[in-house]
Amino acid sequence: MKLSTRSRYGTRMMLDLALHYENGPVQAGDISKREGISVKYLEQLIISLKKAKLITSVRGPKGGHRLARPPKQITIGQIVRAVEGHTELADCVEKPEICEKSSACVTREVWESATKAMYKELDKITLEQMMKKKSKKKEKNH
Repeated sequence: MKLSTRSRYGTRMMLDLALHYENGPVQAGDISKREGISVKYLEQLIISLKKAKLITSVRGPKGGHRLARPPKQITIGQIVRAVEGHTELADCVEKPEICEKSSACVTREVWESATKAMYKELDKITLEQMMKKKSKKKEKNH
């Protein structure tokens, strides 16, 4: 499986919001400049992340976007689920009815198990942990 740009960019955007969590709302244009992601693409991700209640938005000249909860309460798994929509490794895991063999299919069980394992790992990693890793990498590069 390959994560789409939605997951990769969504995680980068959320990490940026986490790094600026204490500073109030962050404008999409600022995230765009720092992360090299177009504002138009960020706006698409924002819709999904707001719907999942992972971020909130503030209108006005000092408005922008911010995490809906502290970075330690948001996992990478939550972000991926929010931006991807369909999150199983195979279509038949989510919708067994699409395949006449799914009730007796051993490979479907493998895909289901692998999907659960992937999210189990992604749900262990919080934005706060990512912030600490980024901070350590910055220290090494200076």
